[in-house]
Amino acid sequence: MSEPLVIVGNGMAAARLVDELAKVALGRYAIAVIGNEPRLAYNRVLLSSVLAGETASHEIELRPADWWRERGVTLKYGCAVTEIDLGRRELKIANEESIEFSRLVLATGSTPLRLKVPGAELAGVHTFRDSRDADLLLTLGVAKKRVVVVGGGLLGLEAAYGLAKAGAAVTLIHLMDRLMERQLDARAAALLKLLVEPKGIEVLLNASTARILGESRVAGVELTDGRRIYADAVIFAAGISPNTSLARDAGIPVNRGVLVDDHLQTGAPDVFALGECAEHRGICYGLVEPAYEQARALARHLAGRTAAYAGSVVATNLKVSGVSVFSAGDFMGSDGTEEIVLSDEGRGTYKKLVISDGRLIGSVLVGDVADALWYLELIRNRASVGRIRNHMMFGRPTATPAEAA
Repeated sequence: MSEPLVIVGNGMAAARLVDELAKVALGRYAIAVIGNEPRLAYNRVLLSSVLAGETASHEIELRPADWWRERGVTLKYGCAVTEIDLGRRELKIANEESIEFSRLVLATGSTPLRLKVPGAELAGVHTFRDSRDADLLLTLGVAKKRVVVVGGGLLGLEAAYGLAKAGAAVTLIHLMDRLMERQLDARAAALLKLLVEPKGIEVLLNASTARILGESRVAGVELTDGRRIYADAVIFAAGISPNTSLARDAGIPVNRGVLVDDHLQTGAPDVFALGECAEHRGICYGLVEPAYEQARALARHLAGRTAAYAGSVVATNLKVSGVSVFSAGDFMGSDGTEEIVLSDEGRGTYKKLVISDGRLIGSVLVGDVADALWYLELIRNRASVGRIRNHMMFGRPTATPAEAA
């Protein structure tokens, strides 16, 4: 008889875990997936493309309904889990239903942060995190509203791009001195700003929000330096926080995220966590690829095979506001490291490679990311690059022509 395995969360991490389990433990578990959003799992990375009208909402679904059925998965979406009862090994659901588990996986993701400033609760203040947010923001674009996006990281840029493409007049304000400061160095971020502004996005850096203007609904934003930006709506896209409330209420150890070991095991027996809600060795990744690596390791562990997750090399490889961007590893460098830089503002490209002890340890690419995966492979494998050092900036076909062929 199959062992009941319940996954709480119906996002990208959960879908990948089911896929991996089907490869290594098919038939061992009776899998139930419970998701709060009222739809099948979808690619959250493509929400800005939906907002921009470049992709239809149904086209970003990760798997069709038949795929889940063929793997014997019971799907409950549009369904909120309200409590984990570790003693009884069951979950309580919002409609007072309960479901038993032998093993439990938390894949509850993250929630968007709202700045704690006066006016943050006014009508017209929104977040950009899921498909319901994208639908709401799309109406702002179609109505050609004036919108302020707070946050110049990936989420903020994606929201700004989608809104501008949909027809809104967009001002993006960012607290820091450069866009995407966690993924880009100063020169790469400056080029990104130069490339996104012609797309209808006004970018204000070193801009701190003092309050949201308005009485019953949004009228604009006031910055700490006194500047006022008038707007019909404000979008908070200034970061995410791991969704740990279910685990915390159940007495499962939580720090910033749900604490897990190298087997993705939490502090409770037979309870695991992965993806954005999990904290492994002090890190909450908040990125797709680490979640997929965790899913592979967890599936093998649940199948009884030898497997462990030792952490991920953080990499970003995305099209941000229509601009291709990649970064990986220690791209800032430090004393003793060597930097090779190729910058061509006219062509909208920037490349930076960071080398230490004869190995590639970090990279940033803007505009031309054709060799991104090759650079990532070199970083992860810690391979010596001495033989190709003088040619690697020009890409894999030039540096290793026989290998590329």
